[in-house]
Amino acid sequence: MPTSLSAKEAITERVNLLGLTRVQLTAFFADIGEKPFRAQQVMKWIHHHGVLDFEQMTNLSKDLRTRLAAIAEVRAPEVVSCHDSVDGTRKWLVRSIEGGLIETVLIPEGGRATLCVSSQVGCSLDCSFCSTGKQGFERDLSAADIIGQVWLAIDSYGAFASGSDRVVTNVVMMGMGEPLLNFEPVVAAMDLMMDDLGYGISKRRVTLSTSGVVPALDRLAELSSVSLAVSLHAPNDELRNQLVPINRKYPIAQLLESCRRYIAAQNDKKRVVTVEYTLIAGVNDQVEHAQELVVLLKTFPCKINLIPFNTFDGSSYQRPSGNAVSRFWQVLIDAGFIVTIRTTRGDDISAACGQLVGEVVDRTRRSERHKASLQQDVQVVEVI
Repeated sequence: MPTSLSAKEAITERVNLLGLTRVQLTAFFADIGEKPFRAQQVMKWIHHHGVLDFEQMTNLSKDLRTRLAAIAEVRAPEVVSCHDSVDGTRKWLVRSIEGGLIETVLIPEGGRATLCVSSQVGCSLDCSFCSTGKQGFERDLSAADIIGQVWLAIDSYGAFASGSDRVVTNVVMMGMGEPLLNFEPVVAAMDLMMDDLGYGISKRRVTLSTSGVVPALDRLAELSSVSLAVSLHAPNDELRNQLVPINRKYPIAQLLESCRRYIAAQNDKKRVVTVEYTLIAGVNDQVEHAQELVVLLKTFPCKINLIPFNTFDGSSYQRPSGNAVSRFWQVLIDAGFIVTIRTTRGDDISAACGQLVGEVVDRTRRSERHKASLQQDVQVVEVI
């Protein structure tokens, strides 16, 4: 086995192996003249044992460890702060590898724990009920930044050392950002979540949530089998245009047809789409809205998740009353839908749905980024 560095290796920026899929890591080792099984060894060290230092990967030869240290690294994003809610929810403020702050939330419930993972620093879609969109868009996260949030959550509980595999049982791409606008890194990270050499999470327990980037969703159907959630939030285009501006480009009918194509591509008759509907007092929470939603979704394979709006600074929206939520829920139940009402978790640490922004950027920078993000949104969507 060669031990000296080639000229190319000596001048190339070190590759972060944390975000490489099995296929990518195998190709990396092939490029440096190593056998494919090296990828399996290194993946187990990183994702099963939490090891970031090549020197601790003791089933690799000393020469290979030295060589890897010169041309590669295993670097996770940095935890800036960690906050625990009274209900057991934990939120991390994380500095991404290439810069920018994001938030990640773990929600334990019974025998499972769901990790809400961010895909971008900020968000360009400007949904009116979401605090993340109000900070504007800064940049996409790398695959290492995305899978690194899973790694950090497990490490935070000391689970790598203890050998526990139950810290994160479910992952939702539902944190900061629109996952389908950061397509390749998100798909790579989800592959690692589901890979047995990664985190071995079932495809039914990895969920991508989208506001409706239709061309990217159609592309996802060709590459992935994760569960799908759609941020609908309105039963008609007029109202959804106000709440979810991307609807002006990809209206509800196009979005639902794309979802049908995604489900059909899975060859799984039990698959359904989770329809997320944030209830906002006096805006979309009336009985007539529920009745309209029944008509819209009557032949659509779905379950519905109702989310009472979580307030944040600067928003004029209000949380609906318990009675309004119950009335809305009852209309859907009477129509035969499977409906859940999301319990608000972590709101005492601003970790609830729609609140992820808190410490990420200062207020003076947000207004400028918000204006710039509106133009960037149009450009990005056009490219996809």
